[in-house]
Amino acid sequence: MPRVANPDSQDREPRTTRREAARYRELLDSERRSAALYRGLAESATGEQRRIFQELAAVEERHAAHWADKLTALGADVPGPCRPGARTKLLSWLARRFSVAEVLPFVERAEHSDAGLYEGDPAAAPGMAADERSHARVLTRLRDGTRDDAGEGGRAIARRERWHRGDRSGVLRAAVFGVNDGLVSNGSLVMGFAGSGAAGTTILFAGVAGLLAGAFSMAAGEYISMRSQREAYEREISLESEELRDDPEAEAEELALIYRAKGLDADEARRVAMTIMKDSDTALDTMAREELGLDPDELGSPWSAAFSSLVAFALGAVVVVLPYLFGSGTAALVTAIALAATALFAVGSALGLLNGRTALRSGARQLLVGSGAALAVYVIGHVIGTGQV
Repeated sequence: MPRVANPDSQDREPRTTRREAARYRELLDSERRSAALYRGLAESATGEQRRIFQELAAVEERHAAHWADKLTALGADVPGPCRPGARTKLLSWLARRFSVAEVLPFVERAEHSDAGLYEGDPAAAPGMAADERSHARVLTRLRDGTRDDAGEGGRAIARRERWHRGDRSGVLRAAVFGVNDGLVSNGSLVMGFAGSGAAGTTILFAGVAGLLAGAFSMAAGEYISMRSQREAYEREISLESEELRDDPEAEAEELALIYRAKGLDADEARRVAMTIMKDSDTALDTMAREELGLDPDELGSPWSAAFSSLVAFALGAVVVVLPYLFGSGTAALVTAIALAATALFAVGSALGLLNGRTALRSGARQLLVGSGAALAVYVIGHVIGTGQV
């Protein structure tokens, strides 16, 4: 009986080729869905915002064409255009029903999660990874722009209240939280030993040990965290430098698109971008700030972060230790409780002021929470110390 040829050509493909074809189809579908979404948003947008969405859709369509070409090169079938998915239909409908501003956060979140999609992918075309990262930044600029559409009021508030997003506010907030951590954790530790009926010298030793252990633990954790973050930022800037060197035209287009998202018209945005790109150092600094959202001069110091965390924690932790440096017994315990309560209220009030809330309410809440933690550990220490377990 003669052998019948298998009509399924994919059965004759190597396993690796089949996997590649499946991956390319998945990426093709993803790019098509993104393009359809941008086209849908463009229908609900106006002016420069509409043109930006159309250009983003065109970029996604170019990416889709790349994956279609890769499938063709493998000799695999290229799927035909598909109907928009449920997510695309829903977001497009919400944009028409309400506004583009309402759906931008959802689209921006998805773009940020896909920003590194083509990073290091040998099958991706040059510039595709940069395109994906740029899209996320452009959408962020568009979302910020929609917040300012109400007029000069938003910009005036931003100028008046820079502390909302300024670095100084961040440092102050971190310092206050560090003091709070030291106060609550070491205060609870000292209260636990006091509840157990331990001698004053034992309570003092426990408090000092808790202070040192907690402070150095916070410092080490902050150092590692900041060092890892700084290395990641430096790598991003290095990749941006390579992209500027290898494909300056594409980077100029991205920068122009970002400035258009900020509100410049197409010609002005292109002129500003081309002017910046004339100097390589200026171009890298600008792309780091505008595309990556990084300040190359302010990437953070691991040692400074570690030292500030150590000092902040120690300042909070030392409050309940001080009375036992000069006394013991009930007098030291009552003094430690009074100092801790005062410090808890002060920390809570400071956090309330930073968050724009009333100092009295925030201070009282912090006092209640911190006191609850210390009381719980005191009771546990008392039960263990009296042998009632």
